[in-house]
Amino acid sequence: VQLQASGGGLVQAGGSMRLSCVASGNIFRFNVMAWYRQCPGKQRELVASITSGGNTNYADSVKGRFTISRDNAGNTVYLQMNSLKPEDTAVYYCYAQEAYKSPSWGKGTLVTVSS
Repeated sequence: VQLQASGGGLVQAGGSMRLSCVASGNIFRFNVMAWYRQCPGKQRELVASITSGGNTNYADSVKGRFTISRDNAGNTVYLQMNSLKPEDTAVYYCYAQEAYKSPSWGKGTLVTVSS
């Protein structure tokens, strides 16, 4: 499985950004797809996840600001990030879990939020 993340860059605090993660092949086979992030000097943490049934889960720090969604026809998962804060600065990683297989990770995309 290949996951290609894109959409990172530099944005001012209060701004918005959308990350995209395109998977090789049909994403129906993934039980869960998610976005993680890793801030400098910190452990990677879950930002948001979405199941094949469309159930979503968010880290408390991003609830009400971030939205995860999936486009099954386009084999793509999105992370819409609004009201960005400097503490959202991190490398964001796409994640996919298929039943009975090891999870897959995409290469990270850097999001920098300036104050």
